[in-house]
Amino acid sequence: SLRELAERIGLRFGTAVIPFDLDTAEYAAVLAEQFSVVTPGNEMKWQVVEPQRGLYDWSGADRLVDFAEQHGQLVRGHVLLWHNQLPDWLTTGVDDGSISKSQLAELLKQRIFTEVGRYRGRIWQWDVANEFFTDSNPSTLNPNDFWIKNLGPDIIPQAFRWAHEADPRALLFYNDYNIAGEDGTNAKSDAAYAWLKQMKAQGVPIHGVGDQGHLDTQYGFPTKMADNLKRFASLGLKVAITEADVRTFVDGPDTQVPTDHLATFAHPYEFSQMLKAALSVPECISFTVWGFGDKDSWVPGFFTGEGYATIYDVDLQPKPAYFDLQQDLRLAAHGAPRRVPTYLNH
Repeated sequence: SLRELAERIGLRFGTAVIPFDLDTAEYAAVLAEQFSVVTPGNEMKWQVVEPQRGLYDWSGADRLVDFAEQHGQLVRGHVLLWHNQLPDWLTTGVDDGSISKSQLAELLKQRIFTEVGRYRGRIWQWDVANEFFTDSNPSTLNPNDFWIKNLGPDIIPQAFRWAHEADPRALLFYNDYNIAGEDGTNAKSDAAYAWLKQMKAQGVPIHGVGDQGHLDTQYGFPTKMADNLKRFASLGLKVAITEADVRTFVDGPDTQVPTDHLATFAHPYEFSQMLKAALSVPECISFTVWGFGDKDSWVPGFFTGEGYATIYDVDLQPKPAYFDLQQDLRLAAHGAPRRVPTYLNH
């Protein structure tokens, strides 16, 4: 299995999980067999866990954490500080002035201590802050981000301090997309690197950086990925690929058959290259695919005409990308078999 091969080199191979899919025996079996770390797709986001102020719903998160512990898996908590998927009562209250800035900061502190505290000692990595840098060149912290706009940029390191206080043993990550050169310019990676260097110098308890790894075959593979992961690691950080998938154009969301035959070769190639970039950096501790079956992939709902982004097809059968990843991990775990030179006598 992917998890067994990865564990032989100290790497955790993971996936994002939709807890209600655990009701499907086939899905649960693949999840338990192939993956050693799991990430909740949505079930730890603020909108889900506190849909009404003061009223919590931990059912999905609890179910996933329990499943992980029953199957020897670790958990990546996702996500504490993000501009998206916030509860309506929070954003409406800020907009209409019924929640002041000081109250907003206190609500965030309470949210972090409540959630991180609930799972204290049970979460391996937390994505504390998510997607704060702009896609522009040069890239900067986004001044229009909900949290920066309302509380200023210092709220990001403060969130890390609160999370560390709530669970001193959890690894705390900054997570973003296009920070390993996927934008072609490396602008976002440069901005994230400079900020992380500054945060480390200030003693902020940031332990790792996660590159999401959302790729698209039409743009080609980001050749600077390995170098970018290495320079993040040079700051004394752990690194991780946190949301890997490779999308391409397909015939439709139900079947997700690539419309370009060459994409069937590009798809496993980019997955393989992404894993090899991770394998080249000893500080890379986990590689997570963002869901493992095309049927549950987020891609068709967000990118019109695209799909085929995961390593299992819509019928939950492994695709060529699965076997390429397996082969890469097998070589990493065991090395190429040695051979004895043979010469003909003349």
